[in-house]
Amino acid sequence: MNRLVEGKRLVLITGHRRENFGDGFIHMCTAIKDLTRKYPEVDFVYPMHLNPNVRKPIHEVFGEDLSHLENMFFIEPLEYLSFVYLMEKSTIVLTDSGGIQEEAPGLGKPVLVMRDTTERPEALAAGTVKLVGTDYDKIVSEVSALLDDTVYYDAMSKAVNPYGDGLACGRIVEFLNRKE
Repeated sequence: MNRLVEGKRLVLITGHRRENFGDGFIHMCTAIKDLTRKYPEVDFVYPMHLNPNVRKPIHEVFGEDLSHLENMFFIEPLEYLSFVYLMEKSTIVLTDSGGIQEEAPGLGKPVLVMRDTTERPEALAAGTVKLVGTDYDKIVSEVSALLDDTVYYDAMSKAVNPYGDGLACGRIVEFLNRKE
């Protein structure tokens, strides 16, 4: 990842769900590959899950040698703090992860969920998350909209986080101090 340029827009990608294995991952990877061509000025980073069912379609779509790609970075899985750092630096998060749907809005990052359903309907209702499934056209159009339309981007990135503002601990301490 030493080729990443500070200040350059970044799309962070994760994918590991069993429900997406097979054609779903092929569609996801094909959409991502086409997005890297459409947006050469944007870096795309995908910490690859170790499961062979995730890695196989990546190699089918991008080829065996992943090191030659200009703005697509496939990396090994990251430790949690390194991942959060990368999430904070990202412009958009494209994922099928449930936990990331909760964490990224706290950092002001729009989340496109590559699933047909989510266990986080409050994030959908708040506008911090949008379902794109594994549909090629939806993935390409929604990532493109977020990269091209600042009004659309701001609406998602500045939506009220349904999981709180991160200040609960301070409020609890303040409340407890008043009780003494």
